[in-house]
Amino acid sequence: MQTIGERLEEARKKKGVSLREAADATKIRGDYLQRFETNQFNLKLNVIYVKGFLNAYALYLDLPADRIVADYIALAGAETRVKQPSREVYGRMELNVSTPDKDPETVSAPIGATEETKTTESRAPRYPRHSPSGLPPKQNINPALVFKGGIVLVGVLIIVIIIWIVRSLFEPSSTAQKTHSTQPAAAAAAAHRVADQSFNLIALDNVEVKVKTAAGQSVFEGKLVKGQIQSVPWTAKVTILANIGDNVAIEVRGKRYAMPYKSGSQNVSNQAQLPAP
Repeated sequence: MQTIGERLEEARKKKGVSLREAADATKIRGDYLQRFETNQFNLKLNVIYVKGFLNAYALYLDLPADRIVADYIALAGAETRVKQPSREVYGRMELNVSTPDKDPETVSAPIGATEETKTTESRAPRYPRHSPSGLPPKQNINPALVFKGGIVLVGVLIIVIIIWIVRSLFEPSSTAQKTHSTQPAAAAAAAHRVADQSFNLIALDNVEVKVKTAAGQSVFEGKLVKGQIQSVPWTAKVTILANIGDNVAIEVRGKRYAMPYKSGSQNVSNQAQLPAP
């Protein structure tokens, strides 16, 4: 008696078509048809699909589809019958299944397990239900803490901006104060330099005075009335001549000097000399 595969192959060859042509016509994969013709029906598909493919292929080959499918069902039923385990095995078996409400660590070892099996199971790493990969569980961030942190950051930024604005407002005034404070010092220094480069003639009474350098260049010449103070440039050695020496005094760097007397004489000298400053 021919097998299912032999009948399918013989009918296809009589029809004069190849496996590829049959697959294109029936829309069934060519490797499935090849396995049918070699009596390999274990396609890892549901039995319903296998029956449907065999029925369609048999109709395409003008074979009795019902008989082909019935023979397949009889063949599949014979192959799927397996020997049932004995009662003794059932009496020693216990399913070790942990439910979602129980921790795998609390499930007891199967009845009849040896000490070696229990020791091996106790040494096996156990992980929490929520972390099957063995990775630590994720930490949830408290939204309230994030909100508070944002408020603190905004407050710090506001304080920094306020400090910057205050400093920008007051720094120009402080700079101006420094400028004003340095001006009197600069003026005093300039006045001091001018004082070092000049001296004063103070008229104690009406007097005529001439001031000339050692080279004979005239620096000042004129009449002074009583109480008049005349500033004279002083950049080199000068000679001061007065018509009445008692009527004039010389002020140098804040100190006042009278016209000197001649050495060994009681007559008042009308001449004085100042060295270079």
